[in-house]
Amino acid sequence: MPQRPAACLFDLDGLLLDTEPAHARAWQEASTRFGRPLAGAELLSLRGRRRLDCASQVQQWIIAAGGAPLSVQELLAVRQPIAEALLATAPAMPGAEVLVRRCVALGIPMALATSSAQQAVAVKVAPHPWLTLIRERVHGDDPDLGGGKPAPDPFLLAARRLGVAPTACWAFEDSSAGVAAALGAGCRVHVLLPPGVGCQAYPEGVICLNSLEEVELD
Repeated sequence: MPQRPAACLFDLDGLLLDTEPAHARAWQEASTRFGRPLAGAELLSLRGRRRLDCASQVQQWIIAAGGAPLSVQELLAVRQPIAEALLATAPAMPGAEVLVRRCVALGIPMALATSSAQQAVAVKVAPHPWLTLIRERVHGDDPDLGGGKPAPDPFLLAARRLGVAPTACWAFEDSSAGVAAALGAGCRVHVLLPPGVGCQAYPEGVICLNSLEEVELD
């Protein structure tokens, strides 16, 4: 058993909250409305990335398929109302609350390292008061943040704010972009496997989980 982490750095979407189906549905409905349905692999590639980065990618797909030129703002104007309605009722992932409370009990510092903007996080976490136990948060629109995932910046910033070395942290992720970011920061990376995705889809050295209930902190 490895040494207890100096801190735990958590992704939010698809890791602590089961929001990814809502995100995927919102992108799918918005893109389809502009004449370009998204394939499963395309939707999977959007996981873990900031909203504007995702919107730019979907915009490119729509235009490349011969759709009428549209702005990122026009795409988001369709996508955001769909997403917000769905995200407000997203449930917790199995084992998420227990894991967070276990960190508190053991005195392990925690931070969120999420690609979601602060306002979006507020909507999603409102039904889950246990998430207030994670006081340090790095949002996708954090003014101190450089690049978004897959750049390592979110995890480096989270570790710096906690006053711990990134290499002494355990990072918990579910997306390829997030795993790349956490590995780039030097964290010990745990990946919660999305439905239908095997451990072989991720780099060597990550710890694959089928559920957060499998995590052992001591």
